[in-house]
Amino acid sequence: MKTITVLSGKGGVGKSSIAASLAVLLAESNKVTAVDCDVDASNLALVLGVRELDSSFGIKAEEKAFVVEDKCDSCGTCASVCKFSAITMEGGKPVIDEALCEGCGACVLACPNGALDLKPVENAVIGSAMTEYGFPVVSGQLKMGMSGSGKVVFEVRQHSKEIASGHGSEFIIQDSAAGIGCTVIASVKGSDYVIAVTEPTPASFEDLKRALGVVEHFGIRVGIVINKADMNKEMTESIRAFAFENGLSVLAEIPFDRSFVDALVRLKPPVVHNKKLEPVFQGLLGKAMTAMQA
Repeated sequence: MKTITVLSGKGGVGKSSIAASLAVLLAESNKVTAVDCDVDASNLALVLGVRELDSSFGIKAEEKAFVVEDKCDSCGTCASVCKFSAITMEGGKPVIDEALCEGCGACVLACPNGALDLKPVENAVIGSAMTEYGFPVVSGQLKMGMSGSGKVVFEVRQHSKEIASGHGSEFIIQDSAAGIGCTVIASVKGSDYVIAVTEPTPASFEDLKRALGVVEHFGIRVGIVINKADMNKEMTESIRAFAFENGLSVLAEIPFDRSFVDALVRLKPPVVHNKKLEPVFQGLLGKAMTAMQA
């Protein structure tokens, strides 16, 4: 079972649309499972037409501080060491604001009476559903006000492997979060191939370079996709030159097409909504498969 991760340094460049389109095309001749690793703003299921997940369950991938009342002598040490202002003294007793607590454990270490403890809390929901294209999609969603995105991505990936195994999947297509943070690192690690999506703007190009640094750290093969490539031909040429200088392959240059937006409105992958895009995505998929197997 091979894992292909689609990422981008900058948000809004069409990463989820491309991931969904590749999953649909790959599923025509292979068993596939799609996975949304952008747990802060998951939308891959929606792009694949899934309005509601069939099954879901909560996970505890974060810890919060709790007061052990019978050990507390109201010394206030915990409030003084909390760098997130999550602990205040009210009526002589420490009160913890769960929304502000990061679970760092400083209060637990500082308390002279052992009156604080860290306990796991439910911070996310993971669910799955079968798409109309004959393959499952697995999605994770961080709960409002909670942190621990990277740990949630790890749990999403573990659950997706179970789903994929049950489905007999040969490939997992992962839609990563944008950027270079812990969610991206958790998504990229252990992947067999990465498709890095960018657009021809200075911001997106610079963010692409940062994202490629994460991929390089793990020694994973990667190919570049330039979306909206015809909107700034000079910048597109700069990205091509960068790829050539660094021994990277440009898998596809996708022209700007308003049908991408229309497809999202209709909860369809662009390759399904607009059949004229199929040759571009077929070429992209073919090059990615060849590169992954090289």
